[in-house]
This record gives sequence, structure tokens and C-alpha cells, in this order.
Amino acid sequence: MMTEQEQALLAENIARVRERVAEAAIRAGRRPEEVALLAATKMNSAERVRFAVEHGISVCGENRVQELLEKYEQSAYGGADLQFIGTLQTNKVKYLIGKVSLIQSVGSLRLAQAIDREAGKRQIRQDVLLEVNIGKEAAKSGFSLEELGESLDKIAGFGNLSVKGLMAIPPVTPPDGNNLYYFHEMQELFIDISTKKYDNVCMACLSMGMTNDFEDAIACGSTMVRVGSAIFGARDYARQPSKNSL
Repeated sequence: MMTEQEQALLAENIARVRERVAEAAIRAGRRPEEVALLAATKMNSAERVRFAVEHGISVCGENRVQELLEKYEQSAYGGADLQFIGTLQTNKVKYLIGKVSLIQSVGSLRLAQAIDREAGKRQIRQDVLLEVNIGKEAAKSGFSLEELGESLDKIAGFGNLSVKGLMAIPPVTPPDGNNLYYFHEMQELFIDISTKKYDNVCMACLSMGMTNDFEDAIACGSTMVRVGSAIFGARDYARQPSKNSL
């Protein structure tokens, strides 16, 4: 059970982050409503997520399938749009179709094929973002810049998914604008793809920017920022996941 102090702090954090998003958009010569705020709800209880939704959060994003399913059963996301933003294994796609509006982390042709296949079984067209490994990091998933074009050509032909844009997680760097290079590169890539004609592709969303750099991302054209700890506080990594693994 959340204490009154915890509730007050969470409500204050939400209001402050929304204000910062709006201010960053205005500084960039953009309208605040052009930038969606997604609350990254990883490792937060259903109670905390429900409270956040009640206090202005309209988009929630989960990183783990098991955690999403547990909170989904607890009606954590009622009234908010639910998206998946974490690394996704092909054998877990079936648990998300019909529950999430958007899968942001499609970083391989194999995963896109699995989503297309599962969505076809449900007679659903699943919206996705293509994840770009913009920093060319071996430990991260995502399409390389070199393979993105050819992969997009193939994915555009899939009948049961729609590409709605791009997502990226730049390398972890110190503050003071060090990710601006990667954000600018993503913006140019986003604009370039937007000028091309593809079936099932509409560059509507450029998802980039998290707690430590979302204002820089907004300055570079991000249309959705994924913010976790600035809203919910530092994550408690000692919290054990459910033993009921998929």
C-alpha cells in the first residue's frame, strides 16, 4: 500500500516531467502535444501504475512480458495505452498480441516475421516500431544502419503488421549533450524513410529519449520519450521477479 507521502511524491514527479517535456518542446519550436510521454513502468507495482494513470499518465510501457501480464491481470493499465518497449523473444510474441497497441522493440527480421505470423492467427494488424542499433553496440539488439533498408523493404510486405516509426536507445554517455550526435542521426534517418513510399509503413513515431536525455531527444525531433526513474524514482533491482515464468 502506497503511503500518502509516496503518492504525493509520485504525483509531483509526474507533473514535473510533463512540464519538462512541454518546456523542451517549446524551446525546440514545437508544440507540446507533438511529444508523447510514455511512463516506463518496469519494476513498479500495479498500485503505483494505477496511481500514475489516475494522475495524468496516458501511455505505459513495459520491458518484460511476464511483468506486463501480471499487471495486466491486476488491471494496472486501465485507461492508458499499453505498449511493449523491451527486448522480445519470438516465443513470447503470442502473449502480447491483442494486449499492446504498439511493440516498439522490433530489431530483427525474424521477430517481425513472428509478430506478423501471430497477428495473422488473431486476425489483428499489429503496430510496431523498428529498433535501430544507432550506436552499433554488440550488446544491444536492433537493426544496423546497413541492414535497415533491405529489412524494411521485406517487412513492408507483411500483411499483418504496420510499421509506425523508429525507436532507438543511444549508448550510455555522460550528460551535457553527448547523445545529440545519435539523436540527430536518428532524426535524419526518420526523415529519409518518411520521404519513401512503402506499403504498411507510416513514419508517425520517433521514440527516443529517456530520463537522462529526453530533453535533448525532443530537440532532435523525438515524438515519444520513455521516462521511468524521473517519474517513479530509482528502481529497486533487489526486487525479485515472479517465479511463474513463461
